[in-house]
Amino acid sequence: MAKQSENAHSSTRHIGATDNTPARRDTKLPKHLLKNAGKTYATAKEVETAVLVSVPPRRQTDAQTTEYLDELAFLIETAGAEATKRFVQKLDKPDIRTYVGEGKLAEIKAWVKHENTSMVVFDDDLSPSQLRNLEAELLVKIVDRSLLILDIFALRAKSATSRTQVELAQYQYLLPRLTGLWTHLDKQRGGVGMKGPGETEIETDRRIVRDRIAFLKEKLEDLDKQAHTQRKTRTNSIRVALVGYTNVGKSTIMNLLGKAEVFAENKLFATVDATTRKVVLDNHVPFLLSDTVGFIRKLPTKLIESFKSTLDEIREADLLIHVVDISHPAFEEHIAVVNDTLREIGAADKPALLVFNKIDQYQHDTDPAPVFAPEPGAEEDAEWPTDQNEPAPRPPLEQLQETYMARMHDPVVFISAQNKENIEALRELLARRVGELAAKRFPHFQAGYDGQEYPQE
Repeated sequence: MAKQSENAHSSTRHIGATDNTPARRDTKLPKHLLKNAGKTYATAKEVETAVLVSVPPRRQTDAQTTEYLDELAFLIETAGAEATKRFVQKLDKPDIRTYVGEGKLAEIKAWVKHENTSMVVFDDDLSPSQLRNLEAELLVKIVDRSLLILDIFALRAKSATSRTQVELAQYQYLLPRLTGLWTHLDKQRGGVGMKGPGETEIETDRRIVRDRIAFLKEKLEDLDKQAHTQRKTRTNSIRVALVGYTNVGKSTIMNLLGKAEVFAENKLFATVDATTRKVVLDNHVPFLLSDTVGFIRKLPTKLIESFKSTLDEIREADLLIHVVDISHPAFEEHIAVVNDTLREIGAADKPALLVFNKIDQYQHDTDPAPVFAPEPGAEEDAEWPTDQNEPAPRPPLEQLQETYMARMHDPVVFISAQNKENIEALRELLARRVGELAAKRFPHFQAGYDGQEYPQE
């Protein structure tokens, strides 16, 4: 099995494919090509096209389904492809064999064949058998949500640690799906006591992948030890971590507060590698600010496990800055996704500062209904006086601010990092929170601190 290149990764392809094999320098051109050797040709790679497929539960609203498919289309765009068609089929549960029903599968097949579509992307994880059956039926590349996210992470990973983390998650994804790679040898399998070539190749690949997984885990352990040693030197400083849903503006805020040059782009997972900078605000209390990887709905579990070292920046932080894209229609669901992920990694009990970003892009409804913010601890299935089949009306920002301040029992900040609007309010609130943490942790702290590191306790 070809080893996956760490430096070359083509968009949304199956793991293991490579396209960076260097040509032999002594290769001679055929005579019929020599006459065109001096000519130039367009080498732009044709953009892959994708069909999106979703099988939402019947209780899911049409607005939610549209929002989820919009996010999937954004993921496809981030990976370098283009979504051209959407198929939705509401079922109590996905078909165990082909994920969608026979009629919908025939409809997808007809469209893919007529439009010569490059791939079909599913907004969920597919089982190995579903993946094989769909590939056999549709005869194009099949990509599920986990593979798509892994592909984007592989494109964005820059450091040795993040590349190793992504490669490990890729191989763990690949291992149970190896069987389908050798179906062309199925008929060559022997009888009892005689293994056929197909089974031999599968077992060989499984052993290679397992060995690679074991190697990558050992490599990550060494990298984790190095990272842990680096973080131990920071224990005498207040540590703050930026968290939030992907593409909410964390890197832009990092650049504003930390005077850093973190890559920021209007794409999902623009930042995969954690970045830490020392920041000193007006109260002269230094602290370390870390920009971390963004979260997303249905984030692959294997990816969370692999990114242990990166997520340790969140676990070991003294304060979290939870950044929210207030302009997104589903921002409250994004808050819930982030809180659930923090709970999953053991960081839900951290003190947090809620920051609503992108107020310049927020548009409220002209005649909004009252905002009903559930009290902490309220039952999730409690009925609220809103139509569950329609998106909730969007109130003015002032009303949202009052609601969330009453709900959080703490100030919240509404900013536009892109336009640098209300950044001073964020700086003041952050300085106060960091100062309070410093006063508790370092009782001998003096006002007017000169900016040096805190002494060890």
